[in-house]
Amino acid sequence: MAGITIDDVTKEFGEGEESIVAVDDVSLDITDGEFVVFVGPSGSGKSTLMRIVAGLETQTAGDVHIGDTLVNQLGPRARDIAMVFQNYALYPNMTVEENMSFGLKMSTEMSDDEIEQKVRSAAEMMDIDMLLDNTPGELSGGQQQRVALGRAIVRDPNVFLMDEPLSNLDAKLRTEMRTEINRLQSELGVTTLYVTHDQTEAMTMGDRLVVLNHGDLQQVGTPLECFYRPANRFVAGFLGSPSMNFFDGTVEGGTLRADGFDYDLTERMQSAVGNRNALALGARPEDIRLHDRANSNHEFEAVVDVVEPMGSISYVYLRAKAQEREETFVVETDGQRPITEGEHVYVEIPDEDVHLFDAETGETIHQRQLDEQAEVALEERLHAVNSE
Repeated sequence: MAGITIDDVTKEFGEGEESIVAVDDVSLDITDGEFVVFVGPSGSGKSTLMRIVAGLETQTAGDVHIGDTLVNQLGPRARDIAMVFQNYALYPNMTVEENMSFGLKMSTEMSDDEIEQKVRSAAEMMDIDMLLDNTPGELSGGQQQRVALGRAIVRDPNVFLMDEPLSNLDAKLRTEMRTEINRLQSELGVTTLYVTHDQTEAMTMGDRLVVLNHGDLQQVGTPLECFYRPANRFVAGFLGSPSMNFFDGTVEGGTLRADGFDYDLTERMQSAVGNRNALALGARPEDIRLHDRANSNHEFEAVVDVVEPMGSISYVYLRAKAQEREETFVVETDGQRPITEGEHVYVEIPDEDVHLFDAETGETIHQRQLDEQAEVALEERLHAVNSE
């Protein structure tokens, strides 16, 4: 097993004015045994960066080390990695056992008995030992994914690379396999890079997240750090479902004047704002509160546009009554609360739950506050990760 170091890696496709920068000067240190998730929207560069680590793409500039070895000039086989792909890549004419053992027969000098033992051990770990004589066409999607994972495990590599391995599964199976992959990675202790565009997978699976957008590294941190302390507006909006609400406005005195409401900034917020006069206020749907009548200075009247019942919760889409544009924002409410389209309510955005972002750069200039217990837990987690 080994850690991974990515130094100033850039990848360009094409030349001259038509060139596209897929990865732009990215540097990362991934420790031995760490589970790191590359997350971002389509076209963010996450798969390209993983393919560079795998040796399937050659970087335009920069270095990649696996352990103490510079691997820039090494092919995929020489890098001692195992990849799990989105489409499973199983041989349809081979049995499960033959699929899992094929790589070992081609790349090692292990005896048939040793290979059989490793395959059966991995199959038992993946709970597919009763399927070893079946072909992929006889398996469900979840079973095929387990075979693909088992094939990677028998290789006993230094690094696992997983490129959106769950995207072809239905919602229930994805949840089950997320848990399974987490358990396996913890048991095996193999350095793992996992690519996904699904922020739910990212939040639930990694020791750390690497958030990318348009080839640029946006933030590296624990899932909770990126969620509660986003480095910029992009990270704040990308992580969380539904995503964070943003209200653009200008600062006049100690007040943020947004479209449809005014928001009095606390002294702490004003200190963070400084001389800026254009800001975006961010608040997550679960932090915004709805009232039947006005109770405080931070409330404004809104009209219910759409209600989405989700069972124990509902997502309520609203428009500020006084706003000029027809834009909506979303609030998470108790699913048992009766609320109807066209209803007028009062919206409260608590001081302690507000983020502020620079309107020009998107940089976070004020973070929400956590309660004391959550703050201590987050700091302890960050300290543990930084010490590893």
